[in-house]
Amino acid sequence: MTLILMRSVRLLLCAAFVLALATAVDRSKFRTCEKTQFCNKYRNVERSELSTKYQLSRSSIHLDVVSNVVSFDVHEVNHGGLPLTGSLSFVLTAQQSALPALRLQLAEKFADQKDPKTRWTSEDILAAAAEQTRPLRQLTVAEAGLKTALEDDKTLLFAPEGQEGTPQVVAALKLEGSFGVDLYLDGDKIVSSNDDGLFHYEVRKDRAVAEAQAEAAADQAAIDEHEGKVIVDYGEDGLAIYEDGSVQKKADQSATTTSAAADADNKVEGWEESFGGHTDKKKFGPSSIGLDVSFHGAAGAPRSLYGIPEHATDFVLKDTIENASDEVEQADGHKRKVVTDPYRLYNLDVFEYELDNPMALYGSIPVLIAPNKRNTVGMFWNNPSETFVDIWTNDDAHSKTSHWISESGVFDLFLMAGPSSADVFSQYTLLTGRAQLPPVFALGYHQSRWNYKNEADVARVDAAFDEHLIPYDVLWLDIEHTDGKRYFTWDEHAFPTPIDMQEGVARTGRKMVTIVDPHIKVSQSKDKKPFYIHTEAEELGLFIKDEQGNDFKGWCWPGESSYVDFTSPKARAWWRHQFRYENYQGSTKNLYTWNDMNEPSVFNGPEVSMRKGCMSLAGVEHREWHNLYGILFQRSTMEGQLVRQQAPPQPLSAFAETLDLVPEMQRPFVLSRAFSAGSQRYGAVWTGDNTAEWGHLRYATKMLLSMSVAGLTFVGADVGGFFGHPSTELLTRWNQAAIYQPFFRGHAHHDSPRREPWVFGEPTTSRIRAAIRERYAMLPYIYTLFHTCYAQGMPVMRPLWVHFPQQPQSFSEEDEFLLGDALLVKPIVEEGVVATHVFLPSADEQTKTVWYHVTDGFKRFFGGKTYENVPAPLDFIPVFQRGGTIMPRKQRVRRSSELMRDDPLTLVVALNENLEAHGELYVDDERTLAAELNGEGTLISFHQTKDGLRSTAAIATPQGKRYTSLMWVERIEVYGFQSEANLPKQVLVGGERAVEFQYDAASDCLVVRKPQVLVTDDWELRFVYNQALE
Repeated sequence: MTLILMRSVRLLLCAAFVLALATAVDRSKFRTCEKTQFCNKYRNVERSELSTKYQLSRSSIHLDVVSNVVSFDVHEVNHGGLPLTGSLSFVLTAQQSALPALRLQLAEKFADQKDPKTRWTSEDILAAAAEQTRPLRQLTVAEAGLKTALEDDKTLLFAPEGQEGTPQVVAALKLEGSFGVDLYLDGDKIVSSNDDGLFHYEVRKDRAVAEAQAEAAADQAAIDEHEGKVIVDYGEDGLAIYEDGSVQKKADQSATTTSAAADADNKVEGWEESFGGHTDKKKFGPSSIGLDVSFHGAAGAPRSLYGIPEHATDFVLKDTIENASDEVEQADGHKRKVVTDPYRLYNLDVFEYELDNPMALYGSIPVLIAPNKRNTVGMFWNNPSETFVDIWTNDDAHSKTSHWISESGVFDLFLMAGPSSADVFSQYTLLTGRAQLPPVFALGYHQSRWNYKNEADVARVDAAFDEHLIPYDVLWLDIEHTDGKRYFTWDEHAFPTPIDMQEGVARTGRKMVTIVDPHIKVSQSKDKKPFYIHTEAEELGLFIKDEQGNDFKGWCWPGESSYVDFTSPKARAWWRHQFRYENYQGSTKNLYTWNDMNEPSVFNGPEVSMRKGCMSLAGVEHREWHNLYGILFQRSTMEGQLVRQQAPPQPLSAFAETLDLVPEMQRPFVLSRAFSAGSQRYGAVWTGDNTAEWGHLRYATKMLLSMSVAGLTFVGADVGGFFGHPSTELLTRWNQAAIYQPFFRGHAHHDSPRREPWVFGEPTTSRIRAAIRERYAMLPYIYTLFHTCYAQGMPVMRPLWVHFPQQPQSFSEEDEFLLGDALLVKPIVEEGVVATHVFLPSADEQTKTVWYHVTDGFKRFFGGKTYENVPAPLDFIPVFQRGGTIMPRKQRVRRSSELMRDDPLTLVVALNENLEAHGELYVDDERTLAAELNGEGTLISFHQTKDGLRSTAAIATPQGKRYTSLMWVERIEVYGFQSEANLPKQVLVGGERAVEFQYDAASDCLVVRKPQVLVTDDWELRFVYNQALE
């Protein structure tokens, strides 16, 4: 009877959850700032309460020339509490980046360095470059050459060594007033911290100490004899020294005023808070930290803010507070007008998320990018705990301020000085790691749904692509392929011969992907065969613990589940081991992985996630590392695909915590839903459970741009929408847009009717086929962009302002995007549209940028204006190639990217006004680690002038090896001669051999056929204009 009841309860829970999926997001399940204790407190705090609360101790300042770090103490004024220890440094060496990033760190100054209240720091976010400091020197105000009036006795100035003359970058540490650091670029203040005095730091405490302090504060609620005095320094005992020479008394340490007593009492009360039937008990009490960071512009060069994904909002971050500096009293007693909730960074499983809403979604990257026409700057708040971010425009209308409020975590701030957008992208990805170079198959088309039913279904879908002459690379299996949601297993009835199935798909170079989620089905005595994965992890003690120290158990797809602690190196090493072929039986080298539900999703937990009081194996609360769970899960899975290629360990039950990589290893591929700073190192990410609606198609561009500028480059949105049933028009338009986005996958919910490209019949099938084929033709260009991202940190999908900062409209345009520097794409995101407006930017007003309409006969346009009624019939969307660029393409239709490797190349040359163009092509083996480990790759530069086309091949990586390919150039198309008078009379290869060419006046295109040159050789195509030379 009990067993039947348990099964009934389980079915009811699953049914209730599935029912929730069929409706829009239930906002009541998710906290807002108002319902979150730490955010509500510090968002609504009066500035006067914090503006002079924290000051820097002059006598504590020390410049260590060995570590290149400036250290100091910060004290809480008139509270006499535990001081903070701080450090300031410039990181990123001159060899890595022309300009450094400025790093500011703060922590409690506990007497015992091993105090259990010391804040946990992850060793898995930052790359090695973030710890490499530059030598720095102290400057006088006169030496710094700043355009802001400063005084030497009120500010300490520092600059990195190696800057000749007036330093380009200067950091200013404030000695008076509220604590803060400012960053200057070429004499202009570009970023400042704590200008609004909103810095706060709640010191972690033991419960007994906090209660004693609260009691003492209540007893001592007396007038402070030093109230109103100016603090000039602090003694070694942490007590304040005042301007009149008096010293704070130890009796004042607990509290000195009635408000202080109340504050202490609030801290005791703040040790617990409840939401949605769950009570969160904080181990060390309230430990929130926060800071305001301002980005300064100028007249005619205002700042805009972008980043802090993931939110289904506009790409240009909107103000959440209106006229924040306006001291107009609001009805609720506050002096700031709230427009919306702050942007929330807290990884959550949000089904059918709403659009234009700052609520948290699946991933969190605490990065802001702030460009204007002069330069681009940025900041990285290296804190993985729950964070809210307010944004407002300052009184001057040129500057923006962000207010960061984190529940806990470390105070670790990086300010990036740019000065270009490319520099900021490089600096940030040096701090958190560069994106991996993906295998080329991962850039092709992925076909997925929840779920393909069985092996026969897989075979039918695979064959249908060939029948309809549509290329694809990867077929995906969702949770139903497993034995009862036990990951690393197969449903033996639906998939009895998984190896044969994978090999059948792989015959044409294709791959498969199976889903592996982090929740592990609990082994129960009633099971016919206990789940070996759970049993082994339980015996090894690798699961996250609850507040009582037992294995935490939550509810997810399999029912009751346990969750591996991926913050533990031992647990990560064990997880990698599960991907070995002898462990993941039925897997092959052609099987890759999809990580879902890794926020982590817990159906019966607060906000559909894990309780914050749960503990890691190291005893650290989940609140400290919540936003890291997804990235560490993806990392462990990615490493598992490498470990499976190693020789079996001895004994077989052993699992090493180190990775031994060799060049012959195949590159991994892992897709993740949850992400955080640094996720670019471990694979691809998608925007989660979107809906088959036009609005979701439109917001896909906004969301992907936001993720891209935050360093997460390999991103995409489910084509057609996960929920619902797209119309033929919507599915067509979605495919036409998605082929220009980094990750390209069609996916659907199990309640959605089948929507493979051929399902809707003609003419829809032909339109989708044409779009997918165009994706494959562009693969050489797209793969080159991914290499640029790997080498330099440049995103593949870019906003217009990256390359056209002189155009004001570039900063507000978010319905168009650039694929690399050559293509401008305008998706059609409304039903029934057959013509649209397109803004074509220009580099400057004097020299108009030329654009060629790729999808409409290469018609020629000039940049710097918006064109109305640009054709956009259902057969194509507007796509333009920028004049001055060369795009490598492969025109032959194959069944997969694997079969295209040595196919000949077509170069599409789009001339600028000077009849010049430039482009690049990166070539390697497209699949192994040889490029990463040995630098085996070739970077080819194409340069077109009026004299002809020159190709130069070079080793892609210093100290690397040149890669030789059998690929040859089959065709060269040169657009934009403007007049037959500019045409050559002869085209010679190497100045000797004449080759066939033809000019089409209607399209203004010169076509050179079969120059018969190898791509990885150096070669030259010479244009001869003198007829006598023939």
